[in-house]
Amino acid sequence: MITLLGTDDIHHFLSLQHAISLSQFKIMTLDNRLYDKYNQSVPRYTSYPALPNWHQTPTEGEWKTLVQNTFRKSNSEKGISLYIHLPFCESLCTYCACNKRITKNHKVEIPYLRSLLKEWEIYKGLFEEKPIIKELHLGGGTPTFFKARNLEYFLSQLLEDAVIPENKAFSFEGHPSNTTLDHLQVLAKFGFNRMSLGIQDMDLEVQRAINRFQTTEEITEVVNSARGLGFSSINFDIIYGLPFQKLCSLPKTVDLVNLLRPERIAFYGYAHVPWKSKVQRKYSDHDVPKGSSKRLLYEFGTAQFRELGYKDFGLDHFALPSDELFKAYKNKTLHRNFMGYTIQDTDLLIGLGCSAISDCGNAMIQNEKLVEQYQSIINQGEIPLIKGHVLSDMDLKVKDAILELLCQHELPFRHELPLRSLSDMKAFLQDELISFTKDKLIVTKKGEPFIRTICAALDPYMRNKVDGMFSRAV
Repeated sequence: MITLLGTDDIHHFLSLQHAISLSQFKIMTLDNRLYDKYNQSVPRYTSYPALPNWHQTPTEGEWKTLVQNTFRKSNSEKGISLYIHLPFCESLCTYCACNKRITKNHKVEIPYLRSLLKEWEIYKGLFEEKPIIKELHLGGGTPTFFKARNLEYFLSQLLEDAVIPENKAFSFEGHPSNTTLDHLQVLAKFGFNRMSLGIQDMDLEVQRAINRFQTTEEITEVVNSARGLGFSSINFDIIYGLPFQKLCSLPKTVDLVNLLRPERIAFYGYAHVPWKSKVQRKYSDHDVPKGSSKRLLYEFGTAQFRELGYKDFGLDHFALPSDELFKAYKNKTLHRNFMGYTIQDTDLLIGLGCSAISDCGNAMIQNEKLVEQYQSIINQGEIPLIKGHVLSDMDLKVKDAILELLCQHELPFRHELPLRSLSDMKAFLQDELISFTKDKLIVTKKGEPFIRTICAALDPYMRNKVDGMFSRAV
């Protein structure tokens, strides 16, 4: 039975001061020596190779052939995944590194949605049968920037000539302050049952710094409405290391988790890159937790989520034991793609919209990033690819190994891999970040915070990495 909370329940619950007091908090403790040694600048590996290392861009004709071949081989057995990039936001969150367009002009909605449908028509023209859409995700930007009636128009057209199986996974990203009941009703109508809310932090000082405001009441209303409409999985995105974030204020966010019990939590480290994102110059380096301060935020949040009954898995993720994503991890059927962790094992992911990324297994492309340029190319009937990578045989071997490590925390010895340095693996073993059985490598609990660093040791492209290109492991 799902329990829905009212305003009185919220204030009573928060007054209980249920969170573990800081004086009782037992540091997990990441060894300072290991933290300094392995907290390196490394990719997040939502793809392999990481996007900065793409250098074999296919032509449009080559890409179409690759997509056709993958679709032909896998659609009837596995179906396909669709990612829709909706870039518009009414206000700018200073922490955000996503491709977005800040505007309050909602006249942009219909022209952009029509461009998405034109792009989808190009891809459908390559398919010899109806696509089976197993996975659909609306990302951004802020998908709920779009009016509910416009999303209804778009989804009705998008899904019109497709097969939608029972075991689909349809999800969207929502801002708690503008996700309305109308939005949720429309999305539920088209089979959406997963929602990810960008919570980030509930401390008012932090919210002012990152220009991201939402109240406990707003979030509770959205969660209650979604659950009432049958949404079975709700995710909270939470970030540690944000400007002005302190150990004594993080419990406010943990309180919210304990109050609403989302099925999943994504606990990401903030990447402070003001040389890339100018809006981050709103605050100084001194305002941003780093070193041991950031590490303690990570350790405290992780310990609290575990105390609340959440299980950590993969990279930066937690889930209740009953959640299907955690069950997939335990059953060794978890997968990872550009949309994150998933239970769907599709070989073809089509990304629609500006900056969207597509993956057909042995090649990847990214779309034009600028909205106007993207729409101009689409209106000419062309795929708006600006960058891509066709994977070599070695790329494919490394990709499989890294994704297996990130999904299962172990690596069978069947993989033939070039190690960046044999000494790296010896060091991991000596520092007890990994262990070996007769047939596989296992990432230990001690090594899990540094799993990106362990993956990077398998990555030939990291031999010539530039420090600062990627965020830190912790």
